[in-house]
Amino acid sequence: MSFLIRTIDFTASGREIVRDRELAQSTLTIGRAAESNIHLPDLAVEQHHAKLSLSEDGSVSVEAAGTLGFTHDGRKTTSTGFDAGKGAELAFGSYRLAFTREADGPVLVTITQAEQSAAGTDATGGFALASALPGKRGMAWALLGLIVIAFLAVPIYTHLNREKIPPDYDRSGQTVMDASWSTGALSLAHHGLEDNCEACHAQPFVSVRDETCLTCHEAIGDHADIDRQLTGRGPMSQGDALQWAVADMFGKEGPGSCTTCHTEHEGEGRMEPAAQKFCAECHDGMDSRLTDTKLGNAADFGTAHPQFQAVFHPNLGSDATARMSLARKPQEEHGLKFPHQVHLDPRSGVSRMAGNIGAKKGYGSALVCADCHTPNADESGFQPVNMEEDCESCHSLVYDRVGSTFRTLRHGNVDQMQADLRAMDRAPRRPIVTGRRRPGEYARGGLYYQNFGRPARSYIGISRALSKDGVCGECHTPTSRNGKADLMPVHLRQSYLLNGWFDHKEHQQEDCTTCHAAEGSKTSRDLLLPEIAICRDCHLGEDAAEAEVPSSCAMCHSYHPKSVATKQAGTKPMGLPGDKKPPKPDRSAMLSRRPG
Repeated sequence: MSFLIRTIDFTASGREIVRDRELAQSTLTIGRAAESNIHLPDLAVEQHHAKLSLSEDGSVSVEAAGTLGFTHDGRKTTSTGFDAGKGAELAFGSYRLAFTREADGPVLVTITQAEQSAAGTDATGGFALASALPGKRGMAWALLGLIVIAFLAVPIYTHLNREKIPPDYDRSGQTVMDASWSTGALSLAHHGLEDNCEACHAQPFVSVRDETCLTCHEAIGDHADIDRQLTGRGPMSQGDALQWAVADMFGKEGPGSCTTCHTEHEGEGRMEPAAQKFCAECHDGMDSRLTDTKLGNAADFGTAHPQFQAVFHPNLGSDATARMSLARKPQEEHGLKFPHQVHLDPRSGVSRMAGNIGAKKGYGSALVCADCHTPNADESGFQPVNMEEDCESCHSLVYDRVGSTFRTLRHGNVDQMQADLRAMDRAPRRPIVTGRRRPGEYARGGLYYQNFGRPARSYIGISRALSKDGVCGECHTPTSRNGKADLMPVHLRQSYLLNGWFDHKEHQQEDCTTCHAAEGSKTSRDLLLPEIAICRDCHLGEDAAEAEVPSSCAMCHSYHPKSVATKQAGTKPMGLPGDKKPPKPDRSAMLSRRPG
């Protein structure tokens, strides 16, 4: 037993649309609910209006679920029965259900909707918008023309006839309706150009060119010499080569253009950093293409990144630097003696001293890193250690007392320190004599009396201060200069990583000793920098699912030389020795596109 449900609808032009579906079941539900077997979307029909059953002998029975009922062959009823072979018509609201059956086939239920009378249509037609507006086809063409004029013709015309001026943040754009072409909000770096599209889009239907970017970013430097970039770039995959071939057809520059890395209209906020793949295209296996490079191959921080290389002072008293992998455990000769282990050990004498003076100086029961290392303004790094502020609480430089005032040595200037100590000996001294007066005019009280004794006390004090066990020798390395006692010059670096940066503020939830093994360092020659394995406890490559912090290359490195600098205040750009200026900008957009 089954039903064949046939629904007949009509288009606006009167064309008939017939849809058939067969239900292999003996009961059907009729109602306005979407889950009904016969769905009748009419407010005159209840959600669950009636239930229809087919028996073995071909008779059909219909029972209304509610009180509204239905019409059977023109008679109002709530229940009925009939022979499907003889046919019948049921009415539910505006819908008509005609039942027929041929031989032993399924019961055919034809559903149609009664047409509204012409009189009713004429009575209400005057109030419809269709009576006052053009036809739908005409309106569609009119609106299409309006869209073309407003959003295409007007922007193009005003763009071509605008005044050609350099980009200006303080001046609104001259192109009308160009904002309708925007694909999204600009980043914070370019938010001032929201109403000045032509500042970047200098030519209609042409992607942003490198020379347009350099109009504002004229001081930016290329990553490397253009010839070395061409040589260092690795071969493309077939997929990448195809993508760039299509992009080239539409005039897009690259790879290596500004827009390859810096994509705009991605939403408000900071511009998204370059993807790891952008850097790996050159730095993965680069030593096989640039055989003279000193850089290690890098493609993924978690799996393919060289050990960190530190820049330090290898020779005592010299400001010359060397660069060495941390795996080789480099030792620095900066001219100071400062064992971290002694200062941080809570059982040491230093800790007991810190506990004694802690109430006045703000120390705890033992010294901690923050007692000497003060964060800089943005807390990304630390200010240089200052003797007077960070050390003198324990390492006093007092050498004399005048009444209630203590005189201290001038730290950092050996010549001034020696002059201060000599000044202590300016007062006249009585010579050691027997008490008998010498005859002649040079006797005491004579006209030309003078004490010719050697002022040895000040020189002895200077020698002691600059000795290995003296007040200066506690922290400095003694030496001699032109036969006189002196100290080795001190060379302390503020940053040891040449081509990257590290933001301490972003890691303030960690203890210092998580990365820096200061508690066990017994000599100041140790470089207390973490090796890459420590960083990999949290940081892995950009696509590493198991990483606590997925890290792309741009998290620690910058592409342009001028901005490859530590975030510590007061330091020069890293990678630019002395005051050397960055290389002149060079358009490097159209690099070779070689399929792999």
